[in-house]
Amino acid sequence: MADIITDVLIIGTGPAGSATAALLSSYGVENMVVNRYRWLANTPRAHITNQRTMEVLRDLGPEVEAEAYMHCTEQDLMGENVFCESLAGEELGRMKSWGSHPLSRAEHHLSSPTMMNDLPQTLMEPLLFKTACSRGTQARMSTEYKSHVQDADGVTTTCLDRLTGKDITIRSKYLIGADGGNSKVAEDLGLPFEGKMGVGGSMNIMFRADLSKYVAHRPSVLYWVMQPGADVGGIGMGLVRMVRPWNEWLIVWGYDINQPAPEVTPEIATGVARQLVGDPDLEIELLSANTWTVNNMFATHMQKDRVFIMGDAAHRHPPSNGLGSNTSIQDGFNLAWKLAAVLRGEAGPALLDTYSQERAPIARQIVTRANQSIAEFGPIFEALGMDGGTDIEKIQASMDARCDATHAAEKQREALRKAFAFKKYEFDAHGVEMNQRYSSAAAVTDGQPEPAFTKDKELHYQPTTWPGARLPHAWVYDQAGKRHSTLDLTGKGRFTILTGISGERWTKAAETVGKALGLTIVVHVIGPRRTWVDHHGDWATSREIEESGCVLVRPDHHVAWRAMTLPDDPAGELMRALRSVLGREPGGVAQTQEEVA
Repeated sequence: MADIITDVLIIGTGPAGSATAALLSSYGVENMVVNRYRWLANTPRAHITNQRTMEVLRDLGPEVEAEAYMHCTEQDLMGENVFCESLAGEELGRMKSWGSHPLSRAEHHLSSPTMMNDLPQTLMEPLLFKTACSRGTQARMSTEYKSHVQDADGVTTTCLDRLTGKDITIRSKYLIGADGGNSKVAEDLGLPFEGKMGVGGSMNIMFRADLSKYVAHRPSVLYWVMQPGADVGGIGMGLVRMVRPWNEWLIVWGYDINQPAPEVTPEIATGVARQLVGDPDLEIELLSANTWTVNNMFATHMQKDRVFIMGDAAHRHPPSNGLGSNTSIQDGFNLAWKLAAVLRGEAGPALLDTYSQERAPIARQIVTRANQSIAEFGPIFEALGMDGGTDIEKIQASMDARCDATHAAEKQREALRKAFAFKKYEFDAHGVEMNQRYSSAAAVTDGQPEPAFTKDKELHYQPTTWPGARLPHAWVYDQAGKRHSTLDLTGKGRFTILTGISGERWTKAAETVGKALGLTIVVHVIGPRRTWVDHHGDWATSREIEESGCVLVRPDHHVAWRAMTLPDDPAGELMRALRSVLGREPGGVAQTQEEVA
């Protein structure tokens, strides 16, 4: 007999685990989350929060989204990446990042009802954890995962209660390993991975100091220090990252991964801070110092029967592009509604197979992108003469030479400008964040070809209602004149149909199919004198279907299916699509009499 019984057990309370718990509880699914430590994140390691993640928080409720904005550093203060010899020293250049360029900002505004921001993990994690617990999640701290055994009906997990030193057993129908880059759940499952751990070494130095005089006039999240004599390694020469403007900071400093990790003493930490800031007399309040490794590894499959992995357990990479916690939270958004549908009997187990089919390619993509971004510092080092050897005088001479009135110096300046601009693939890659399109049985295309990207798909988001893509955002208005995003009309754990006045028959079709399948399908008719009005015509422009057609949207905002026009039998076509999405084909959930009819 197990000590504890629940529907879903989640190992880890990080962004992935806490977000999944919050979503499951919002959907009415009983779940428990455990953490081997006594509390949540104690360092602000993840911080960039992109629009897609903010859409997940928005889906959790306006109060969750509002609290994130209340605590974050807003987009305007995320500013422009600064490259310099030190914060007090000469500036080498800067680039407009995180949507600060007017053209990029316009794309952000057109793409989502949310705004990207900087929300350190020390603030994001408690917000998600609190939301989960307040909605019903059972949480146990100081509880360490040891092992699990699964059978046809569920999973029995053994954990160590670190307060008493005794083992406890937890019986659940499903188990989720959100236990970080050294995931024991993934190891126990024997899941396949590609890549390599420990490809680089870095140390974090957290401190408080008022640096307003060096940075307030040029706000930024990241100040990259290109300094002759600095120890090249990790993700650059040296990084001074804003945690809270302008008095809390985190320095990232590389070390040779082939050597033992250095002991970061208070003296060393203070010395590094003073060197990168460029103030030999700087007084700092040292908060912490630790070392970590840069990884380049991802799971090619993220589940085995009743056990799943997500977050850093599945995709292990450097912080480049700010993809870590964002991808982790989005893993949870993908899996939570599927677990809820299966546990409620609305879907067959085959639906759960689509989790790995959809998210494993994303894991590969973002790990590849994050590590590629490190390599893309190469042109900067080359332009400054930092790409070979450790001759400090030679490097300094090369950096100084860019100021000369010579043809060679002119070419060097041009190379440096281009090298800085090229970093937009790391610091303004809107397409990487928003262009995720799924290919699985949970997205029924009916043979409709995927739209080709007309712009660089890493830099620019391209909206489409092609099944598998995220629903395009457009503002529509209620009868009181208040605007709502099309994303606001969807989600919340439900399937949603969007159609026009000529497609009002979809309402009856949804009632018929919903009754047969035992689930609620919400229908929104958009048009004049209806509940929702498309005053700007933006939805009509982006829907890619005729007014009589429909877009069927999954609970995670991704399109499940679309009908270009109203068919002769809308209920039959909707039934066909939803049975496929939900895994209710022969061999799946038993068909009801209504389905057979």
